Parts: sequence; C-alpha cells; structure tokens
Amino acid sequence: MDVHTATQRSRNMAAIRCRDTKPELVVRSIAHRLGYRFRLHRRDLPGTPDLVFPRLRKVILVHGCYWHMHHCRWGRATPKTNAVFWETKRAANVARDRRTIVKLRRLGWHVLVIWECETRDARKTQRRIEGFLSKPSEARIGDGSASSFA
Repeated sequence: MDVHTATQRSRNMAAIRCRDTKPELVVRSIAHRLGYRFRLHRRDLPGTPDLVFPRLRKVILVHGCYWHMHHCRWGRATPKTNAVFWETKRAANVARDRRTIVKLRRLGWHVLVIWECETRDARKTQRRIEGFLSKPSEARIGDGSASSFA
C-alpha cells in the first residue's frame, strides 16, 4: 500500500523534472568550469541530449539512476505498488536510451552517459568529462569507441 494518497502521489510525480535536474546542473557546471561551451537540449538531435558540444561532435546524456535502471542501489529500487506498470515504463526508457545512442552514433556524434549517482563524486565526474571532451574525435561513425553506457 502506498503511503501517499492518490492526489499526493500525483503531485509528487508531476514535480519530477526532465530538465535542469541537480545531476544535470552538476555536469553543466563542471563542463563550463573546464572552459567548454555547449548547447542544451537540442531538439533537432535524437533524444534531445542534455549537453551538446557541436564543434566537438559530442554529447553528454545525464541519466537518473531510478528512471533509467542503472545498476547502482538507486537504479535497482523497485516500487511496491503498481510494480508491473513501473517496471514496464522503466524498461521502455532503457530501450529508448539504447535506440537514441545508436541514432546519435550513426549521425557521427560521440556519446557519454553520466549517471546521477556518479555526480555525487565531483572530482571523478570532472575527470570523466574532461577525458571525454579532450579526447580527439578520431573514431569512425558508428563504431562507438568514444562512448560509455555503463
């Protein structure tokens, strides 16, 4: 049984944002501090990536662990009520993420996925972002060598 009423649960779920989340703001701050400039949520690219570095042909996707079923403890959490619905929805998110990454690679973009739990360690996140953005884009279209989906 849910600890919230249907109205309270609806209000909580409606308050969950898809843009300007805390993990996304952490990643944006780090990239900006490193001197990189980027576009946000370009709708002309598959999946509307969170950060787009057009000159580098690179994108960073910031995924929430729960919603995108990361293998950390937050991503493995399962709801007690309406479990089948939420499992189906989250699995569809993961499938959509995979399709999006494939489409971006086919268009010649290099993709880095940053998970919400990773943003808790700012230094580690900064090293990942710095390594990804400073690496020359020499990989061929579609080989996926400059990506991370772990």
